Amino acid sequence: MEIFVLLYNSGTEKEGIHSIELKGKTIVLMFEDQDDAIRYCGLLEAQDFPLPTVEMIDIEEIRDFCNKLDYECKLVEKNFVPTTPEDRFLISPPQKNLEVEDWEEESNNKEKFDINTIKENLEKLL
Repeated sequence: MEIFVLLYNSGTEKEGIHSIELKGKTIVLMFEDQDDAIRYCGLLEAQDFPLPTVEMIDIEEIRDFCNKLDYECKLVEKNFVPTTPEDRFLISPPQKNLEVEDWEEESNNKEKFDINTIKENLEKLL
């Protein structure tokens, strides 16, 4: 299944995936609908957050990525309606964001991940 994720600095050495921190867990958002992903990007931009790009990728690749880094992944289905306060963060970003310096610290403590390698491996499967 193809889903949409939000990437920063796509195609560069500093490429990163958008995630949120919730109850001490890092959660990578996956969007079933591209329009929902684009809308979420607009909400991030309105909060003066760096604007990510929307990229389509296979859901299993993201799940593998999350498993390796002990992250969770959440699929935001088309027409998703939140039922809990935590669910609201799946359709609207939290008010507090990590600073870029925090990203770099965190990435130094985690295993390196290259989304281009995953994309290339997927293309080989086709």
